[in-house]
Amino acid sequence: MIRHLVLFKLNDGVSRDEPRVAEGVEAFRALGAKIPELTFWECGWNITDRPIAHDFAINSAVEDTEALKRYLEHPAHQEGVAMWREFATWVIADYEF
Repeated sequence: MIRHLVLFKLNDGVSRDEPRVAEGVEAFRALGAKIPELTFWECGWNITDRPIAHDFAINSAVEDTEALKRYLEHPAHQEGVAMWREFATWVIADYEF
């Protein structure tokens, strides 16, 4: 199994209540039901105000590297990434467990 973690940081001046951000969140929330390779899917807003914290997180799992590749290339994932690219940056970690 591979855990796929993503932490998003909204760009300066961007607020989580902006319509484009809400649309991006909904696009990512829907991925768990749209992409069969995902064996686990959750995402949500950070609830702390620590200065080093990121704003939004995705925690997911897939069976293997081929499933991860299919997930990353899936049109619904690519659509969500395109939305988030407009207002955030992110860091990723993929590891086997």
